Amino acid sequence: MMIHVFLLFSLCFSDYEFIHGVSSLGINYGQVGDNLPPPDKVLDLMSSLKLTKARIYDTNPQILTTFANSSIELVVTVENQMLPVVVDPQQALQWVTTNIKPYFPATKITGIAVGNEIFTDDDTSLLGYLVPAIVSIHGALAQLGLDKYIQVSTPNSLAVLAESYPPSAGSFKGEVSSVMSQFLQFLSGTGSPFWINAYPYFAYKDSPNKISLDYALCNKNPGMVDPYTRLHYDNMLYAQVDAVVCAMSRLGYGGIEVRVSETGWPSKGDPNEVGATVQNAAAYNRNLLRRQMSNEGTPLRPNMRLQVYLFALFNEDLKPGPTSERNYGLFQPDGTIAYNVGLSALATSSSSSTSSASISLTSSATKASKVKYQSSVYWMLVYLLIVQVFMRRQY
Repeated sequence: MMIHVFLLFSLCFSDYEFIHGVSSLGINYGQVGDNLPPPDKVLDLMSSLKLTKARIYDTNPQILTTFANSSIELVVTVENQMLPVVVDPQQALQWVTTNIKPYFPATKITGIAVGNEIFTDDDTSLLGYLVPAIVSIHGALAQLGLDKYIQVSTPNSLAVLAESYPPSAGSFKGEVSSVMSQFLQFLSGTGSPFWINAYPYFAYKDSPNKISLDYALCNKNPGMVDPYTRLHYDNMLYAQVDAVVCAMSRLGYGGIEVRVSETGWPSKGDPNEVGATVQNAAAYNRNLLRRQMSNEGTPLRPNMRLQVYLFALFNEDLKPGPTSERNYGLFQPDGTIAYNVGLSALATSSSSSTSSASISLTSSATKASKVKYQSSVYWMLVYLLIVQVFMRRQY
């Protein structure tokens, strides 16, 4: 009887405790701007948001030093142009010795991204360096005894897929299949995740007359049923992730975890960038946060929570390309929110005119319902214990 009570207690309260932190949610901290706050202010902001995971696109020493002894887990990056260099094991060891070892473990570096979107990069010569560079970086970590703590992978654009709809038809482009097989073999052997940069916004922008906006935004909608697996998808992001899972399975690697290294929605765009609005950006990120709070997995892997890194923390004014590229941030560079994503935010100004935000991941109504729920569970447990004592006295 006591075992049953303990299990009931654990199941009920494990969900309650989850609202205090979303362990599967991270943020991309880009630095392509001339007006961004210094790393110490960024750390304050991220701490107030209760975020514990971040990804940066280099190994900025100032960031690595500032984030030491904090709760933030960092994924750092070997920049694309460095791949031909770190193919050499000695150069890879030098890179890790210079950029990782001095900061670890005080700074919680948990991952190294070797390049970014190399499989679909305009410079096709980089693809030949990718797997050797990954192997060399991992070998350097192993030589220094760090491979048990730091995973090595590379983020991939969804354009690496030849087919993505329906999800069960997911397959990689033929021209990358050979290198992809080598990459997947490395991931399988080291237990590292496949990282995907998945943006339903791009699919909607390119085909707004064919793709439901609600489906792309994760709003309530009828969704779609995969005709082969009969699984129901109510949002495009999960369909994109499962298409990658199916593509890996086709090459014989069905057990590798998929994580979303980037996803987001721009709050502003050029006239031809359909759907790039404040309202849509707020809806997408709000819905994604809600799903993260529910600890969701995808239809193909419902019991494996999907780890997601939002793009991005700030609007970055020096990013090249269309207007949308500079408007993915949840925050303006001065620390004020770019739009309301359903988080309760209180901005206060200090004497130095800097802004900080104190963010709670749950509304007051949600907190009230959770407290009421906790109280109900408490009294149910008391009742069960009383029943147990009564039954013992009967014997």
